[in-house]
This record gives sequence, C-alpha cells and structure tokens, in this order.
Amino acid sequence: MLMTPIALIPLFPLIGFLINGLGFGKISKSLVPIIGTGASLLSFACVLLAYLQFDGTPVVVNLFDWITVGDLNIKFAFQLDQLSLIMLFVITGVGTLIHLYSAGYMSHDEGYGKFFAYLNLFLFSMILLVLGANYLIMFIGWEGVGLCSYLLIGFWNKNTDYANAARKAFIMNRVGDLGFLVGIFLIIQTFGTLEYLEVFEKAKGFQIGDGIILAITFALFVGAMGKSAQIPLFTWLPDAMAGPTPVSALIHAATMVTSGIYMIVRSNVLYSLSPATLEFVAWIGLATALLGATIGLFQNDIKKVLAYSTVSQLGYMFLGLGVMAYSSGLFHVITHAFFKALLFLGAGSVIHAMSGDQDIRNMGGLWPKIKITAITFLVGTIAISGIPPFSGFFSKDEILAHVFEHNKLMWGLALLGSFMTAFYMFRLFFVTFKGNFRGTHEQEHHLHESPSSMTLPLIVLAALSIIGGAIGFPEIFHFPHKLNEFLSPIYEGSKLVNPEFGVIHIDHATEWILMGVSVLVAVVAIVFAFTVYGNGKNVPGSDESMSGIKKVVYDKYYIDELYNNVFVNPISSLSKFFGNVIDNKFIDGIVNNVGSLVNQTSAQVKRLQVGGTSSYLLFMTIGIILLLVYSLVPGLFESLKSVIK
Repeated sequence: MLMTPIALIPLFPLIGFLINGLGFGKISKSLVPIIGTGASLLSFACVLLAYLQFDGTPVVVNLFDWITVGDLNIKFAFQLDQLSLIMLFVITGVGTLIHLYSAGYMSHDEGYGKFFAYLNLFLFSMILLVLGANYLIMFIGWEGVGLCSYLLIGFWNKNTDYANAARKAFIMNRVGDLGFLVGIFLIIQTFGTLEYLEVFEKAKGFQIGDGIILAITFALFVGAMGKSAQIPLFTWLPDAMAGPTPVSALIHAATMVTSGIYMIVRSNVLYSLSPATLEFVAWIGLATALLGATIGLFQNDIKKVLAYSTVSQLGYMFLGLGVMAYSSGLFHVITHAFFKALLFLGAGSVIHAMSGDQDIRNMGGLWPKIKITAITFLVGTIAISGIPPFSGFFSKDEILAHVFEHNKLMWGLALLGSFMTAFYMFRLFFVTFKGNFRGTHEQEHHLHESPSSMTLPLIVLAALSIIGGAIGFPEIFHFPHKLNEFLSPIYEGSKLVNPEFGVIHIDHATEWILMGVSVLVAVVAIVFAFTVYGNGKNVPGSDESMSGIKKVVYDKYYIDELYNNVFVNPISSLSKFFGNVIDNKFIDGIVNNVGSLVNQTSAQVKRLQVGGTSSYLLFMTIGIILLLVYSLVPGLFESLKSVIK
C-alpha cells in the first residue's frame, strides 16, 4: 500500500516538467504556474501520505532490476526511511512555497513556462537524490540538480555574465562530482554493492580507521565540497546569484547545497568508522564558516550578502557533521531552509520593489513602504542570528555544544563566526529598511508591496522560522527532542561501530552557560550593528573608496583571481597551444600535406595521358621489355652463381 505514494512523489514534478516544457509557448500563461505549483504540491501531499503510513521500518520499493554485471546487481529502487522523509518534507514543502512565489515574481518574463519546467525538473532530480535506495540513483539525482542549476542560474542567458556564472557553477560542481564518482567505484570494489542497507551492514565488520574506509569517505566528501560549496570549491555559489531570486532560494538555501550534508548523514556508518575524515570535515567546515562570514561583512549587493551567509551556514552544518553531531547538522539544514529561503525571497521582494536594483546603498527607509516584506525579513534576520526562541537558535546552539565538547578552540572560532553572522545580517537589515530612502525619485515613486502570491510564502516561512526549533528542544528544557527521536534508527550502525557516537559529557550548568554566551555574543553583535548602521547611519561607501584589509575582504581575498592564474589561465593557454599548434599546424599539416602530395602526384601522372596512339605503343613496348627483364633476371642470376662456384 505504501508503494503507491512513494512512486508518485517524483512522478508529479516529472509530469509538470514535461507538460510545461513540451508545451512552452503553447500553454496559457495563467495555466503554467498552476501546473508547476500543482505538481510540487501533489508531491508534498504524497510525502505526507507516505509519512502517515510509515511505521518506522525502512521501505524499499524496487521498480526494476537495472544493471547486472557479474555479481554486481544494481536495482532502480526507492528507499523510504526517517532521513529521506525529513528531506522530502523540506524539499517539497519549501519547494512548493517557492513555486508559488515564482508565479508572481516571474509573471512578466518571456520564459515563464520554461522557468517552471526547469523548477519542476530540479524538484524531480532532488527527490531522486534523497529517495534513491543506492548510491547510483543518488548520483543520478546529484548530476540532475547540477544540470538544473546550470539551466536556472543562466536562465537570463542573453547576459554574458549570467551565462559565465552558470558555466562556472557547472564546471566547479563537475570537479567535486569526480570525487563522488571515485567514492562510488571504491564502494563497489570494497562491498560489491551500492545498496545502502547492504553497504552499511557490511561496513559494521570494518575496524575504526581502516584505510579503505578513509579513502571512500574522503572521496565522497570531495563530492560534498563541490555541491555544498566548501573550501576550496565554494566560489561558484556567490556568482550563482545571477539567477532569478526564486532560484537562489530553492537551490542555494533549501535544497541543492544541502545535498552534501544529506550524503554524509546517509553514510554516517562509514564516516563514524573514519575519525580522520571527520576531523578534516570539521576543520574545512569551520574554515568555510569563517571565510564566508568575513566576506559577508562588506558586501553591498543584497543577494551577495545572503550568498556568503549561505556559504558560512553550510560550514556550520559540516562542522556539526565533523564532530559526529549528525542530527544537529541536519537540524540546521531544516531551520536554515526556513529562514534562508525567507531571506532570499524577502530580498526578491525588495528587488521587485526597487525595480531590479540590488545595491543596498541605494535603498533605505523601506520599512513603511513594504511592511510585510520588512517584518518577515526581520524574522529571518533574527532567526539566522541565533536569538531565542527563533529556530536558528536551537540548531546553532546544538552544534556549538557538540563542538565545545569536541574542541574548545573550534568552539571559540565558531562563536566568532556567530558574532559576524549577527553583525552582517543586521547591517543588511538596517541599511536596507531603516533611515531615509537613497534611491532615485523614480524608484521611490514605484515603491510598493509585492503581490499576495509573493507575500504569502514569506508569511508561512516566517512562521516556520519562529516555531521550527520546536522539533529539537535542548535536554535542559525537559521537552522531547523530536528530531533526534525520529532519526535514531538511522544511526544504529554508528552506535555499533563507534563507542564515542552520541556520548556527551556536558552537564546542565555548562550547557546553560554555553547558551547564555551564544545569545550574548549575538546580542552584542546586533547592538554593534545598530550603533554603526542603525537608522541609516554610516551608509557603506563606494567600492573605489575601500582600501587595505577591507578591500581584500570585499574582493573575496582574490581567490577567484588565484584560481584563474593557477588553473584557468594555464589550462586556457595549453588549450590554445594544442588548438593552434598541435591541431592546426601539426595534425592538420599532416593531413593537408598527404592531400597535397596526392594532388601533385596525380597532376604529374595526368601528363602521361596525352591521348596519342604512338605514345601508348611506346609505353606498351617499355612495359613488355620490363616484364621480360624481370622474368629473365632471376635465371641469369642463378647461372652466374653456378659459374662462380
């Protein structure tokens, strides 16, 4: 009975993609969002139905046998368990709200139907990624969302910069995907299967620190680096803001960039067997969190601030995973989906009101003009800053508690990142919504609140950003941690292979202190931001006025320039050398010279065909003489040899 809703979950977005995609330009514009949003909503309804029928035991639905090579048998199958259910709720729930928002935001775009088709295809790919029962189906979804991100980021492809941003995202993701593919090959070689249940059961027989497990987990993490924008493969995500704002919310807040976190949580047994990989994951996550936060301090593009904030928050998620706090990392995925989707959509509403302008230095005083957007944006800002009782407080505090248990230095640096997060987010809020309007008279004249199709998702996401933390109350509150309880069966393997898993030595008094310090740091950052930027004070100056360390940070530490000089330019020069010298002159030269030789030889031979009978008789006579000489010479040679003897 459960098989039907499971199979329908990815089917509806696929049907929506086919209808809007094949019917682009033919389907009524009013019907396009109904089909696209309806497909997402029906998928969400199927997830809800599957949840209501789920009894806690993993359900594997085998659609058909797919690949059989020797002893390797890969099925095209779906697996519904606690982890996939959580992710499906986030993907289809937030996805539906973003589809609804897009109905208003993209209504005047000439590619309206195509945009919804791409959104549905992305949703289909993301569902495959989290619903697949083996690593190969995960990889298909993994590549699918990469393709869709390319299509959506470069949706306005007449702009060269936007097209370049899409290409950059696609190429950098391919670098990470190679690591993921290597990990898949190593899993086949080691376990002889790619099915999750079989791989994790066999993994229980390995010892902690086994070399092959280290290689597998590291290779998989390289894939996660690319998809989830971790150092060094993070530079594509800020540039991806070139896409329409709903794309930023869907791909870079709630779904695609969390694929790497999902993959590690799904593979928690393997990672629990490899403490060295986990330590590496934690430090990379922490470094990414700090790097993203520092760059976000001085950005003036409203979407760029949120982009670097996403990079930073993804770092916190990986930091949680690295200290074996898998549920805490996933908890932050969920709350982040709420408040970051809210912030991106809120930014889109601001851009809509500003007639496309994204520079916060041209804004100011927008609170009374777009009050619903301003209030919901403030909710998202408070949530991401970690202020109780908003959702971000609970998930971030849980990660910080686990980090404090693991390494005090890490905790201190993570706390510094939290301070910067609260500062740059409230800097963004104050400069955008408070003070006096700094744009043009024409912009001020056209300032207006977004339509209900855009504000309704903002209100729903704001509510979720406020109450979303209720699924994971700290133990000291004496409320059940619903998320941990629900996900507990997913970590049975980790509990068996690693005795350190789930062990917390922090007493309640220490936990209260840690929570207090975390909140105090956020409050100090907010007060500092208000002191500097409150009521429109100290509007950021022009880019040209920046100097010193501020200029270095604003220019993203010149990491893009470094990559261009170390990788892009040498490869481009090598490609030009092979194209101009090896291909054009050497290879083409050989081919062209062979052709030229044949032409010249033919021209000479052609001269023999003069058409005179006497000439032909001469050639025949010469030919007969040559044949006679050829037949006589061997005989003469043998006679000479006998005479000599």
